[in-house]
Amino acid sequence: MAEAVALQQNNVYGAFELKKIYPRNYTIGVGLAIFLHLLLIGTYYFVQVLSREDEGGAPMVKMKINYSDLGPPPSIENVAPQIQVAGPVAAPTVGVPVPVPDEEAPPEQVIASQTELSQQQAPAISEDLSAGAQIQQDIKIEEEKKMDDDPDMNAFQAVEKLPEMVFSAKPEFPEIAKRAGITGKVFVKVLVDKEGKPKKAVVIKSDSELFNQPAIDAALKSAFTPALQNQHPIAVWIVLPYRFTLEGQQ
Repeated sequence: MAEAVALQQNNVYGAFELKKIYPRNYTIGVGLAIFLHLLLIGTYYFVQVLSREDEGGAPMVKMKINYSDLGPPPSIENVAPQIQVAGPVAAPTVGVPVPVPDEEAPPEQVIASQTELSQQQAPAISEDLSAGAQIQQDIKIEEEKKMDDDPDMNAFQAVEKLPEMVFSAKPEFPEIAKRAGITGKVFVKVLVDKEGKPKKAVVIKSDSELFNQPAIDAALKSAFTPALQNQHPIAVWIVLPYRFTLEGQQ
């Protein structure tokens, strides 16, 4: 008897029980989903109605204005009165033929042709050839001067072929740096002209100021092939690295 009571109290939860409670749980879930959707939709429309009322503000009052009663604008009233100046109209003096007696008429004149005019103007032009030549010469010198200007060290410059080093001068190791055991690198920016010769040298990065001048001297003693742009030599800036090391160090 005690075993039978224990079996009855031990509830079995299986497929049959799930089938019984499934419709109830499904109905509750669908109902909750519909309720939540309706609540969200109602809240959305409620907020829209409130926002429209806030934007509307006070009711608009239509007024009928008679513009004829306003008079002219102030800008027109303050304009100075127009001043009219009247005077005799000059009669045209060109293009009106006036008959004169035959004895007072000038002799017949023949209009020169285009060829004759060009021949007559030729001497006047030849007289000013020296001044024109001087102007052209000044312009040519100014253009050559502009072409010979050094490019900006920091500006971008299009180059088809960079200079190639033909001769590399070895920088001298400063004696004071040797005694102190100082080593380092120096980056020198060199301006190579159209002939491949170093024209200027500037240190852009250095580990020690002791190596700056030896690096500049070595860069100015080097030789390069000129840079090319559109098959023409041009002046260009390049960067040369110099490394100062002691014997036994790498």
